[in-house]
Amino acid sequence: MRRIAIVGAGQAGLQLALGLQAAGGYEVTVVSARTPDGVRGGRVMSTQLMYGPALALERSAALNMWDELTPRIDGLRIGPVDPPGVPVPERTITAALDEPAQSVDQRVKTAHWLELFEHRGGRVEYREAAPEDLAALAAGHDLTVVAAGHGPLGQVFGRDDRHSPYAGPKRTLACVYLHGAAPDPGLPPSYLRMWGFPEAGEFFVLPALTGSGPCVILLWEGHPGGPFDCWGDVSGPEATLRRSLELLRTYAPWEYELFARAEPTDPGAWLTGSLTPVVRHPVAEVAPGAYVLGMADAVVLNDPITGQGANNAARCAERYLGSVLERGDRPFDRAWMHETFAGWWDHARHTTAFTNMVLDAPLPEHVQHVLAAAARHPELAHRYVNGFADPADYQEWLMDADRAEACLAAVAGPAG
Repeated sequence: MRRIAIVGAGQAGLQLALGLQAAGGYEVTVVSARTPDGVRGGRVMSTQLMYGPALALERSAALNMWDELTPRIDGLRIGPVDPPGVPVPERTITAALDEPAQSVDQRVKTAHWLELFEHRGGRVEYREAAPEDLAALAAGHDLTVVAAGHGPLGQVFGRDDRHSPYAGPKRTLACVYLHGAAPDPGLPPSYLRMWGFPEAGEFFVLPALTGSGPCVILLWEGHPGGPFDCWGDVSGPEATLRRSLELLRTYAPWEYELFARAEPTDPGAWLTGSLTPVVRHPVAEVAPGAYVLGMADAVVLNDPITGQGANNAARCAERYLGSVLERGDRPFDRAWMHETFAGWWDHARHTTAFTNMVLDAPLPEHVQHVLAAAARHPELAHRYVNGFADPADYQEWLMDADRAEACLAAVAGPAG
């Protein structure tokens, strides 16, 4: 029986662990920094928006325990606000998703999946793994996978400068989970809302499921040094909500009215901070001749502005699972690790390119033309909105200026 260690117990690590466990023939050990109760009682970890293709991977593995409870996200509204407090309807895009998306609090999912893995006979070591622990793990297992993307473990994988243009964070982040928010009367309650503010950042509203039931998540993405970069003195969910209301009163008063009576879902329902988007080399030598393989956020860390983190993680787990099963009894050597990552990067590179483009405001001129046209043409709005579910499609028509102009010409129809 082949022995595999997975360091990190999030979407990617646990999905892979449960998949290997279901396949049989593998002795899998998960190293988790927190127990299920510690996860449930802790702070939120993200906004974890998942689109249809990623959800299908969970469903195919029978890991979709929350479909009946989680609010559907049936579409997106994306629009600018310029000047502050005045939305621009003629540049606002609204469209339905072909498949509903959803957001399940990672505390709910991670705690349940950890318990499920143990209930099925899996071994979990509850401890904080450090970079110096990886050599011993690699020596004791046929394969060691690092799925912990935040913190020092990711640093064992060298930065890939070819795909890492940023030296620091592009946004400061804050989110809070709420009960009691009123729905937008001009939009189906199952739609995600995103408003962009020049020189300030972005504001998101999305339905979600947390431990106490359906809720709404507010997410702020602030330009460093701008008015949304204001979370350094904020601690706790109530303070995060108060600061959010202050910002909404000034920058989006129509949203302020909807959240004036909202309350945090629980004491851990808030998160602030920042991250530097980075792509790292996927394989690290942790002792002479001993290698570990990075996955998901450990080696491809994107800003959450396009909501791709959990989708990337699910796709990575599926790709790595297939590669392990296909390997059979052959060694998980360095060449295999690089090949396995390359199979996932073939998709993840599109997500990274799209996310970085959105971060680098203002958008390229040809993209601005496309989005302006999408506000007028429902078929183009539909294609743009559904590209979030699979950003690889953007390569065919949005990311390249010539292809974007050809797409616009097709939508506009013949002149005259």
